[in-house]
Amino acid sequence: MLTQKEMLNYFLPKLDSKGKRYKKKSLIKAKKAEAGLVVITKTSDGIETKNTASKGDWLVENQTSAQERYLIKPDIFAKKYELMHSLAGGWGCYRPLGEIYAIQVSSSDLQNLGNSDQLEFQAPWKESIVVKPGDFLVISLEKSEIYRIALKEFTQTYELIKE
Repeated sequence: MLTQKEMLNYFLPKLDSKGKRYKKKSLIKAKKAEAGLVVITKTSDGIETKNTASKGDWLVENQTSAQERYLIKPDIFAKKYELMHSLAGGWGCYRPLGEIYAIQVSSSDLQNLGNSDQLEFQAPWKESIVVKPGDFLVISLEKSEIYRIALKEFTQTYELIKE
């Protein structure tokens, strides 16, 4: 399994030459997660990763066909989302705020890193995550972390920022 640093070392130069800026175009549902909650993120092509909530984490549900759920640390959540209105059961409807860099992964990228079908690497939350050809790797504007979003969910969730 590759580390965050190894993935960033390989993909940051590619990002500088071929990466693009995107913004999230869809609203999300979110609520405070209970500490210890285990969240298994599932996309249209299966299980992506899992994560365990710490105190203060947010449980997020994307409004995609897979309705994938994942956890976000409170400081990051506060930077990325703004409450629009409250919903039942502690949930809220939130508007996305930030931008990200993203690059689509090719088979040759994965071959260069040791496997052409899929590659396992360490997500920022220290669990394993799998990337496949066609998926997008998302990199924070600070260029400090990298994670995968499946192709279908990426196209349902993000839009290119026109320069």
